[in-house]
Amino acid sequence: MTVYDHNVMDVKQKNELLLRGHLEKPGLFPQIEALADLPVQFEPDFGLEKLPKEPGLILIRGARQMGKSTWMELQLKKAILENGAGSSFYLNGDELLDSQRLYEEIKALLPLFKKGVAARLFIDEITAIPNWENAVKRLHDEGETRHILLVTTGSMAVDLRRGHERLPGRKGRLARSKYLFLPIPYAQFERLCRSHFGGETLAAYLLCGGSPLAANELIQERRIPEFVIELTRDWIFGECSLQGRSRNLLNWICQQLLVRGETPVPLAKLARESGAANNSVVQGYVDLMADLLCLTIAHPIDGSTGRPIPRKAFKYHWIHLLAATSFHPMRPRTLTDFQEFTASEQARWFEWAVAQKLWCQAARAGVDSPETQFFLSTRDHELDFRVDSRHWIEVKRGQSGPTEFSWFTKAFPKSQLKIICSTPFSAGAMTGLLLEDFLRQP
Repeated sequence: MTVYDHNVMDVKQKNELLLRGHLEKPGLFPQIEALADLPVQFEPDFGLEKLPKEPGLILIRGARQMGKSTWMELQLKKAILENGAGSSFYLNGDELLDSQRLYEEIKALLPLFKKGVAARLFIDEITAIPNWENAVKRLHDEGETRHILLVTTGSMAVDLRRGHERLPGRKGRLARSKYLFLPIPYAQFERLCRSHFGGETLAAYLLCGGSPLAANELIQERRIPEFVIELTRDWIFGECSLQGRSRNLLNWICQQLLVRGETPVPLAKLARESGAANNSVVQGYVDLMADLLCLTIAHPIDGSTGRPIPRKAFKYHWIHLLAATSFHPMRPRTLTDFQEFTASEQARWFEWAVAQKLWCQAARAGVDSPETQFFLSTRDHELDFRVDSRHWIEVKRGQSGPTEFSWFTKAFPKSQLKIICSTPFSAGAMTGLLLEDFLRQP
């Protein structure tokens, strides 16, 4: 099992080394050092190919254990190598108690920045600091940080979104300032991991969900160890507790959404079965999981109008597949566990993988609410995903063919349908393809 040491040296010592440009000191970049012991090193792909040179504010939010801290260390080291000692510094939000402390720490670093180069301040897990946006706003309004690019990450999704919205006019003139840190795409996972998993590469991806940590542990241990599961569950339960919600009710709702899988789930039914006071209580838990980038919420739409159907049950797709693994009542941990799932159970994972892919595409493109998805729901027919007004997707675990969807061309004569199935085909506006082929697409 790989051991990750995050406490080699404190932030003050790190910044002293960054000021002098002593990048070779052991412990300065613990995440980068840990990469050397891993069988596979992944490259994040979330729409930010390189940091801008202009000053401003970049906010990157994403689930825990997806590689944000490693990405930040790599960017910090690269910035020092490109712009010289003292051009960039680092703070850890997990170590700062409040916004006043954040303000003071940034203020203390400002005189140390090297003049005449692109200045950058990297703040990891900024959302761990209550009301962090107050410090950022205050420093900007005082003119202290207008020459600096602030690069921040966070796992507390609600807080980071709220903070971004409360900083109008203080994010600089960047073309884009808000990003979601995404799971490793399947195409990269397959390229780097097929030699380890062979014909079970897809199952491995569905089980670990594109998490670099889970993937490397699965390679080394041939199972996802409990410490990875607990890291994921503890992060989600921690967010739940911070909002004053019940861990037991959250766990029950998660398991219900897992076992009901691909079917629309009426919240009123969940409220009755759970004993929750009303639908709004259950909705709060669902919204929490969506804010934590674990779920997308798929709205039913009318095929003739393209508009959402009011008062009809939504679907809830798991897009954080490692979270699905962590909460699933059957406790899948190995490839054998996944292969022993029933066909209907595996079909749920297939549909979630498609939902994750569509969500990643939208998030990478900068769509404002990528967690909102749509599916066709009529009296006679249903399709799993509407990509846009002319493109639809249906997910099947087994065989399928054009005759099964002969109604589609009549109902949508100008549209195209992709059918994820085990029997590829091409028939006019309809295309059947393997899940692997769909996931390999850009």
